[in-house]
This record gives sequence, C-alpha cells and structure tokens, in this order.
Amino acid sequence: MRSQPELARHVVRLTVAVLLGIHGLVRPIGGGVAGFGGFLSAQGFPFGVALAWAITLFEIGGATCLALGRWVRVVASGHILILLGGIVLVHAPEGWFVVGRGRNGVEYSVLLIACLVSVILSARPRA
Repeated sequence: MRSQPELARHVVRLTVAVLLGIHGLVRPIGGGVAGFGGFLSAQGFPFGVALAWAITLFEIGGATCLALGRWVRVVASGHILILLGGIVLVHAPEGWFVVGRGRNGVEYSVLLIACLVSVILSARPRA
C-alpha cells in the first residue's frame, strides 16, 4: 500500500502528464503544427516547422514517459524549458492572468512549472 505522500506525488505527476499530453496531441490532430512552425519562424527560429514537430513529439512522448514514471527528471526539465519558451514568446506580453482580469497570461504556465519542479524533486530512481 502506498503512503499518502507517495500517492500525492503520483497524482501530481499523472495530472501534469495528462495536461501536457493533451496539449501536444491537439496540435497534430487539429492541423496546428504548420501554424506553430510558422509562428516559430516568424520569431526568428530556423526550421520552424521541424522545430514545431520536435516540440510536439516531445510533448506527446514526454507526457507518456511522465505518466509511466520513466526518465522523469529529464523529461520534466524538457517540459519546463518548453513552458519557459512559451512564457517568453507568448504569455508574458499578455500579463499574469489566463482569464478574468486578462487573457492568455503566464499563470497557468507558472503553475505547470511549479508542478514539474515538484515532480523533479520527488522523483525516485527506478530500481
């Protein structure tokens, strides 16, 4: 039987995995990879569409790894870097709030980063 702290760690890790996985999955399903790539190119990134695919595949594969408890520290760190990029490129100019007193701000990304840091700090090496 798992302890409450261990169960709490699993809940946070699995919830973040589901949220990040859905975020990655919706892009190719909805035909948004090319648009994301165009946005990245417009921001000065070379090979925007290829980079968009790399990020998308990492989001999907990384979420799967998180859900399975594999390579947790590395994958969570990668997701943090992607989220920080999103904050800089998209969300910070919009302010803090996602909805309510603003729109599309940083608060959700900050929460996900805090959860991922918690996941990293609580990850246990697999035997």
